[in-house]
Amino acid sequence: MHDDRKLVEARLERVLRERVRPAVHPATTPLSVEIWSTDGEPVPVVEGLVAPTRPIAPGTPWGTPWGTSWFKVTGTVPAEWAGRTVEAVLDLGFTPRTPGFQCEGLVHLPDGTPVKGLHPRNAYVRVGAPVAGGERVHWRIEAASNPDLEADGVPFRPTPMGDRATAGDAPQYVLGEMRLAVFDETVWNLVMDLEVLGELMAELPVDGARRWEILRAVGRALDVIDLQDVNGTARAARGELAGVLATPAAATAHRVSAVGHAHIDSAWLWPLRETVRKVARTASNMTALLDEEPDFVFAMSQAQQYAWLKEHRPEVYARVKKAVADGRFVPAGGMWVESDTNMPGSEAMARQFVHGKRFFLEEFGVESDEAWLPDTFGFAAGLPQIIKAAGSRRLLTQKISWSRTNDFPHHTFSWEGIDGTRVFTHFPPVDSYNCEMTGRQIAHAARNFKEKGVATRSLAPTGYGDGGGGTTREMVAKAARMRDLEGAATVEWETPADFFAKAEAEYPDPPVWVGELYLELHRATLTSQARTKRGNRRGESLLTEAELWAATAAARTGFRYPYEELDRIWKTVLLHQFHDILPGSSIAWVHREARATYARLAEELEAIIAGAQRALVGEGTRELVFNPAPHARGGVPAGGAAPFDGQGDKAVPTPRDGGGYVLDNGLLRIEIDGRGLVVSAYDRIAGREAIAPGQAANLLQLHPDFPNQWDAWDVDAFYRNAGRDLTDVAGLSVAGGAVRVERAFGASRVVQLLSVPISAKRLDIDTEVDWHETEKFLKLAFPLDVKADRYASETQFGHVYRPTHQNTSWEWAKFEACNHRFVHVDEPGWGAAVVNDATYGHDVTRTVRGDGGTTTTVRASLLRAPRYPDPETDQGTHRFRHALVPGATVGDAVREGHRANLPERRVTGGAAEVAPLVTVDNDAVVVSAVKLADDRGGDLVVRVYEAHGGRARATLRADGFDTARAVLTDLLERPDTDAEPPARADGGLVLALRPFQMVTLRLPRV
Repeated sequence: MHDDRKLVEARLERVLRERVRPAVHPATTPLSVEIWSTDGEPVPVVEGLVAPTRPIAPGTPWGTPWGTSWFKVTGTVPAEWAGRTVEAVLDLGFTPRTPGFQCEGLVHLPDGTPVKGLHPRNAYVRVGAPVAGGERVHWRIEAASNPDLEADGVPFRPTPMGDRATAGDAPQYVLGEMRLAVFDETVWNLVMDLEVLGELMAELPVDGARRWEILRAVGRALDVIDLQDVNGTARAARGELAGVLATPAAATAHRVSAVGHAHIDSAWLWPLRETVRKVARTASNMTALLDEEPDFVFAMSQAQQYAWLKEHRPEVYARVKKAVADGRFVPAGGMWVESDTNMPGSEAMARQFVHGKRFFLEEFGVESDEAWLPDTFGFAAGLPQIIKAAGSRRLLTQKISWSRTNDFPHHTFSWEGIDGTRVFTHFPPVDSYNCEMTGRQIAHAARNFKEKGVATRSLAPTGYGDGGGGTTREMVAKAARMRDLEGAATVEWETPADFFAKAEAEYPDPPVWVGELYLELHRATLTSQARTKRGNRRGESLLTEAELWAATAAARTGFRYPYEELDRIWKTVLLHQFHDILPGSSIAWVHREARATYARLAEELEAIIAGAQRALVGEGTRELVFNPAPHARGGVPAGGAAPFDGQGDKAVPTPRDGGGYVLDNGLLRIEIDGRGLVVSAYDRIAGREAIAPGQAANLLQLHPDFPNQWDAWDVDAFYRNAGRDLTDVAGLSVAGGAVRVERAFGASRVVQLLSVPISAKRLDIDTEVDWHETEKFLKLAFPLDVKADRYASETQFGHVYRPTHQNTSWEWAKFEACNHRFVHVDEPGWGAAVVNDATYGHDVTRTVRGDGGTTTTVRASLLRAPRYPDPETDQGTHRFRHALVPGATVGDAVREGHRANLPERRVTGGAAEVAPLVTVDNDAVVVSAVKLADDRGGDLVVRVYEAHGGRARATLRADGFDTARAVLTDLLERPDTDAEPPARADGGLVLALRPFQMVTLRLPRV
């Protein structure tokens, strides 16, 4: 037989495009449209419904950037359409771009009842099936004219459209047709038949019989269609396809569990306030689709988004609650938002699950068993323990498939964290968290699945996401056709829990991946938008303090514990850890608001801390130092207060031969040369030089930074091929016990203060940068005379080790990585730490010198200057605090990291001291939280973890609380019935912890 395959395929494409799809709506009539617009913030629905309108015709521009327009749409169903199915097709002026990145709308009845959302792939509203004829229709559409930041088709181009203040007022859209239309369900089903078969056919092997069977059936169907009477011949055409659509799948076919999904970024190329409306539009769509499609199941994560619905659109929320109760709208993931997991601190990462799971329990009575993070930019090695401690044991993500260097070897596996905890993990092989249920995607999932032969099933999050929209009726129809279709994977709608249960049952002993799940992409998110990152770190630290001092004051003085305030502030901080806010990859508007929010929260938390400390010390003139850190310092116990003993004094700078200054406190001698660089950091106790021979620390280095794409997200490895050391000094002097170094470069200036505390082996570096560079990357380098094959970076509840070498592509790809408060390098007997108070990105490299020694260079990433999506990223003044700690053990690094982030406070009062509420007698056991229980019953909650990476025993005591009745709990402060109760001795609790083990204790009042 002649090979006419390409001829039939091309015929199918054209007939579908030009004849069959247009015949879905064979008769239409225009609707009357009027408009009212506001350029300011969206008005309440009750105002939009009654706002005065004016007529607007198709082809008329409308919508200023970030504005809102209310359309009044009215019309009458023609009498001759009686008995037909009728729907409205409402085109706001949609462009070919996918949903979520352009104008959107929410359709309401005249009384304000929401009907469904509108976007370019879902622009219909059903009127009746059938209609009687003569029905009067009337809708009000709240339409958002959100600008398309890539409207010119060029990605990552700098644009002023990311902030209302700079976006101008030119109309963004042109109104399309708004019409009533007859809906021909037979033709629509023919479209679905042809699309599914055409997409499947293209994925099948050319030399296989199945492809040719489908091709011949499609050819016969096209022959049957009368192109001048598609509606009259559609049923017969479907008959030609019935046979190939009814052929069942092979018994060995891959199994796809489809989950309705709409990945809604809580902020990204739109502000937070717009996400509130995106959620309402999407939830309206999905609850409507659930009513229409009995097999469909939809999952939505992010408790914050449910909370927005509850607050702003209670009528939509009521529909969601009913669908949740029916088991078809699934609260997934159990986190407050789909956060970044690299940068949030230990407590913040734990609270993502605490607040998320508690919301789902209180509102719906359900508890999800999985973490749901399809789009997060890599996963910290401390996360498995947190997931399990929150009462979950599974993880779903997709983003690792974006890695550019190495192909991750598994789709279903067991992920082991730093403490040994394992969670069952799945990466959907469909390689998308916005699956559209196309034949190409489903075939790719089956081919791509790496567990063939030992497992048979994968999950496909199905629906338009990023900006929302969700699953469409077309996706549901395609899934129905692929439920049992030869040549395709079988598709069934299932909840995440059902999928995971089946996947675990068939694969009880999956392979194990140990350590972080590093994304080989988007590494620059550890540095972009430095003010947002500083706001996050400061917010986390202040919350830790506020809980500690408020709990102490409540137990000792009757101080009112600020439950409501802390709950609200925690949720706000958690919201801003969303994976496009904290990583710095949102538009300017988002980060402008974030800066203001962090400042407001800091002011509130400072007031809570001050109030609690005032209650603890009373009136008087005695000066006390409060130590919020988990380790004693300067004679002040951890979590307590004692008289000031001069611990803030610094070594006095003295002139250095050859220029510069010397800082020497008898423990550490620092030499700063005439360039303001640290050329010696001599550990007097160990008799050891920290700085590599011929090198200088405190070295600022400037690199060009223009990645191939994803400007705010990416830094590409070639940035290191060029750059310069900033060694020119504009000023070198002594200022207040510190050496002051001033530099100028480009349009920017740097002022640094270098000091050595009088009684600590530590060099403090306070850096202020007035940054006005573009597409540059600023690093702070410390070349150390240490032979380290690996180094430690702090992560949640411990630290993770990474190689310093690049033996394989896996090591090479980690050229930029995350740390929290410290990086530590060592060789047997001696090490050094670099600690910080607000930075996350860093790199560590090693070279072998001519003298045979090894230089290990630690570089902290300070600033970038990408121009998309915020063209003014990080312009302005920034402050960073770092410290070099020669001779440091990992324990020293832990202690100094807390010191840098939880500075002492001086308070005047009448008390002689404030004894700690909680004490632990082993520095390896770190207290990460001291708070009153969230249920407001008055119990004390204490969370501790082993921080050094070894086994540790410690005795914990709590003043005023009953250790005899203490219980171990999960993160939600519920008794952990599987845990061994802690031993008791001498009025305390004896803890025996594994490396990096985290435990939570609940102690009632005496």
